Amino acid sequence: MNDSKAEHKKPTIAIGCDPNATALKDVIISQLKGIGYIVKDFGSEDPIYARVAFAVGEAVAAHEYDRGILLCGTGIGMSIAANKVPGIFAALCCDTYSAERAIKSNNANILTLGAFTTGVEVAKQIVKIWMESIWQPGTTSEPKVACYVEYARKHQV
Repeated sequence: MNDSKAEHKKPTIAIGCDPNATALKDVIISQLKGIGYIVKDFGSEDPIYARVAFAVGEAVAAHEYDRGILLCGTGIGMSIAANKVPGIFAALCCDTYSAERAIKSNNANILTLGAFTTGVEVAKQIVKIWMESIWQPGTTSEPKVACYVEYARKHQV
C-alpha cells in the first residue's frame, strides 16, 4: 500500500500567546489556515503566559499536535516555560535562518516569537520557513540532538 499521502500530510499546529501577542497570533493563525494547516488556538487571555506554554507544550509532547508556536512580548518567557515540559524543545527565532536550523539541525518542536521584537512580515516569513523545514537525521547534528534528548529523558525535562 502506498503511504505517500501520510508522508506529505501537513503538520498540525498548537498555538498560544499572552495578551501582548494576540494580534500577531491572529495573523499567524490566518496565515497557517490559509495554506491548509490545521491549527488549534490555545488562547491569549491568560497574562501568566507560562500556563499557555505548558498547555501547548503538553499537547505537542503528547503528539496531539505535530508542532507548536508560542508568542509573548519577546518570546523569551514562552521559550523558557515551554522548555520545562518534558519532551519539548522550544526555540526562540528572530530570523528565517534560525527558524530553518531550529528544525533541520535541532529538531525543535515549538517555535517562539516576540510580538514586540519581531515585525509582522518578518514573523510571517519565520513561520513560513519553520513550517517548510524538516528534521534531517543522519547529519552531524544528529548525535548532538540525541545527547540533549537523552539528557532530558533521564532528567524528565
